[in-house]
Amino acid sequence: MVNQVLEHKLVKNQIFRFVLSAGTGALVDVSAFYIFYHNLLVQHTYSVLSFTVRNSTISLAISFFMGVMVNFIITRYLVFTDSKSKPSKQFIRFMTVAVVGFMANLAIVKVLIQAFDMYPPVARIIAILSLFFASYFIHKVFSFSLSLRDAS
Repeated sequence: MVNQVLEHKLVKNQIFRFVLSAGTGALVDVSAFYIFYHNLLVQHTYSVLSFTVRNSTISLAISFFMGVMVNFIITRYLVFTDSKSKPSKQFIRFMTVAVVGFMANLAIVKVLIQAFDMYPPVARIIAILSLFFASYFIHKVFSFSLSLRDAS
C-alpha cells in the first residue's frame, strides 16, 4: 500500500517525469555518442566544409540532436501535458533551447577533453548532468509556456 502511494506520487510529480524524459533522451544521446565515436567515425578528424573537425565534435552533434528529439516527444506528451501552446511553437522553442544547450555542451565537452584529457564519453555524461536543472526550468517556462508555480 505504501509503495503504491509513493509510486502514484512519483508518477504525478512533474519533476520526476522530467527526470525520466531527460534521462531517456540522455541515454539515447550517450549511447549514440559512444557508437558514433567508437564505431562509425573511426578517423580522429574529418574535413567538413574545409574545416577540420574532431570525431568527438561530429559525434556530439549527431547524438545530441537524436537525444533532443526523443526528449521533446516524451516531454511534450508525458511531462508538460497541460501546456496550451501549439505543438509547432513548443517544438521551435524546444529546438531553440536545444541549440543553446548544444553550444554549452560543446564548450563543456571540448574543455573536458582538451584541457583535462578526459575520456570523451565520460566528458559527455558530465556535460549532460551539469546542464540538467537549467533545462527543466527553461523548458517549463519558455518552451511550454507554463508557470514555475505549477509543479503537478
